Amino acid sequence: VDLSGGARVVAGALVRRAGAAHVPLAIVIAAFGVGIPVFFEVGVIMLMPLVYGMARQTGRVPAIFAVPMAVTMLTVHALLPPHPGAVAVGGALGVGAGRVLMLGLPLAAFSVALTYVLSRPLMSRPLGCAPDIRAIVDDVRDAGDPAHAAPADAHFVELARAHPVHPGEIGLVIGLPVVLMIAGTLASDMMAAGMARSVIAFAGIPYVALGIDVVACAWLLGLRRGARLATVSDVLAAALPSTAGIILITGAGGAFAQVLVQSGVGDALGGMLSSAGLPVLALCFIMTMILRVAQGPTTVALMATAGIVGPLVARLHLDQTHLALLALSMGAGGMALSHVNDAGFWIVTRMAGLSVAEGLSSWTLMTGIAALTAFAGTALMWMAL
Repeated sequence: VDLSGGARVVAGALVRRAGAAHVPLAIVIAAFGVGIPVFFEVGVIMLMPLVYGMARQTGRVPAIFAVPMAVTMLTVHALLPPHPGAVAVGGALGVGAGRVLMLGLPLAAFSVALTYVLSRPLMSRPLGCAPDIRAIVDDVRDAGDPAHAAPADAHFVELARAHPVHPGEIGLVIGLPVVLMIAGTLASDMMAAGMARSVIAFAGIPYVALGIDVVACAWLLGLRRGARLATVSDVLAAALPSTAGIILITGAGGAFAQVLVQSGVGDALGGMLSSAGLPVLALCFIMTMILRVAQGPTTVALMATAGIVGPLVARLHLDQTHLALLALSMGAGGMALSHVNDAGFWIVTRMAGLSVAEGLSSWTLMTGIAALTAFAGTALMWMAL
């Protein structure tokens, strides 16, 4: 999606439709779609050239566009499968990813929209821009420039330029795993036992759905445009190092969760919060937020909380819908108050040209607002369902 220029095509189409007055909103909508299939850091880097281009065209600082875009990416990353934290929490609680996705998609849309509205006064304040980022904005380059790419990447980019990607093709690539996972959940709940149900449910397993999407992406954006199979293979292989990093973080998060459980720290924290008489939904949110603020990464906070509250939740005998809402409340807590111990804080502030103080007063506050809006939406769904 990145090398094909798909992210820029989708974002550019949204910007043209929205008009100059609503460019930040258009970039937020683009970030919501692009953020579903890609990891937070990758998505921010993919859309940052568009942010720089918009900053140059409008004469505004990049942070005006970059911070709301990154908060949207973080919201999707924390709440929705197939992102690793959401998948891990769903597995720990025994709830299917498809159900989390069905409830999480409207919740994420609600949270993003409300956060955008509530944070407009915050983002209307004067913000600075570091000199090196200002220089990049003044001389912005296309992220897909073949002159700065590996040979296989350069060939892929040239093919994409010769045969431009249509926004509908990117929409298909983004939406396919979402549709498969939701269909798998609906088939398991509503269809009679048989071959059709088994096939649809199998295709809806998150890892299977993503595998199907990778094959579809390789054909639609590569082979169909004349790319050699070896070139497509090299492009896909180039993604493995970042995937390995995610697997390592996920594994470390599981280990950290077990350390908290086995050492008794988790039980002490859980007991302290339980004794406060908090509802289980608020307990999951607050515990995840505490761990997020204390140690940084969202995925680790989610997995640690799931390991701590798992035994408590198991005794409540909740149905799948309410288990999914508990997972979403953890996701809401996992996006809260990103600050200096979080790699995402440094990625966003550095690429947006913000100082540490400006990052704390904009990015950190906006992640707090996003967390509260997501939890409020989860609480409303809990009461309604």
